[in-house]
Amino acid sequence: MPDETTTSFLDWPVYELPREDKRARLEAELNALTRHHAAHCEPYARVLAAQGVDPQQDRRLEDLPFLPVRLFKHRLLASVPQDQVFKVLTSSGTSGQTPSRITLDKTTAARQTTALARIMQRYVGRARLPMLIIDHPGVIKDRKSFSARGAGILGLANLGREHVYALRDDMSLDIEAVQAFCAKHAGQPKLLFGFTFMVWQYLVLSLEKSGHTIDLSGSVLIHSGGWKKLLDIAVDNEQFKARFAAVAGGNVKVHNFYGMVEQVGSVFVECEAGHLHAPAFADVLVRSPEDWRVLPHGQAGVVQVLSCLPGSYPGHSLLTEDLGTVLGEDDCACGRLGKYFAIHGRVPAAEMRGCSDTHAAA
Repeated sequence: MPDETTTSFLDWPVYELPREDKRARLEAELNALTRHHAAHCEPYARVLAAQGVDPQQDRRLEDLPFLPVRLFKHRLLASVPQDQVFKVLTSSGTSGQTPSRITLDKTTAARQTTALARIMQRYVGRARLPMLIIDHPGVIKDRKSFSARGAGILGLANLGREHVYALRDDMSLDIEAVQAFCAKHAGQPKLLFGFTFMVWQYLVLSLEKSGHTIDLSGSVLIHSGGWKKLLDIAVDNEQFKARFAAVAGGNVKVHNFYGMVEQVGSVFVECEAGHLHAPAFADVLVRSPEDWRVLPHGQAGVVQVLSCLPGSYPGHSLLTEDLGTVLGEDDCACGRLGKYFAIHGRVPAAEMRGCSDTHAAA
């Protein structure tokens, strides 16, 4: 692990670092990670050499070398010896697709858990809340090697208590379990988590069709995953929120987040103003698909994600296959500092890769 900086990025204020302070801290950490991975991951060092990149040279955020996320579908990259590998995460993929594989050691896994908790506590509070998971328990059976879907459930489950799964193994709604959860925790704050399409398909539509009523008032729903299947049937973010609130009894908060298995822990959560936010230890750039130059705020292009978390594999600077726009920095109406942005969808002809989309296609 790189040790060239003295203050842990996990101690940084999550959304309170002004632009220049954040930039200086990120550049120090990310340049240290580039040197670390070049020294400990031979394939990564060869990529840098082929590009004429000297890992010893410090660079601005915009000039840091990046890898395409698709590379992790074809190569298992590691910056730690095999005997230090704690688990291997795989992306959610439909039949016929090659999943990404991400090598984690215990340190990186712990960093991801801590980072995710620090981010989510800013939206759900520090207390562990009764938690309803809109999925089935079979997803997390194999703790040594599991999918992004399982990793997401386990990561968010740390924020809750008295966990209840809303679905049976056949993906049918366990209405008795859900109603019992609602009755037991009536009048209390509650945490809900699920992947976007699954919340829609197996909770919202199931409740609308069956006529069953539940009362999840006072709850916070955290959801994530591809929107492609919902957009195909003309369900946008606002309609998703409205119809979820209608079946959940009203008085609910809903926060989408953007993230990927290649940078687990560095999630970008939707604020009350409807914008996705970069935490202190992560950032986003948007690049032109024509020449990869960084585009100014307000222009759409291909999203690059940066993160201090990946120490066991060279995933600290990745070019995604998503289109997005940086909307601003340090001036969102919600009051959080840092860049805020929007995701518009996949680059044309790119594979589906969100947990929701791939489940739906499968």
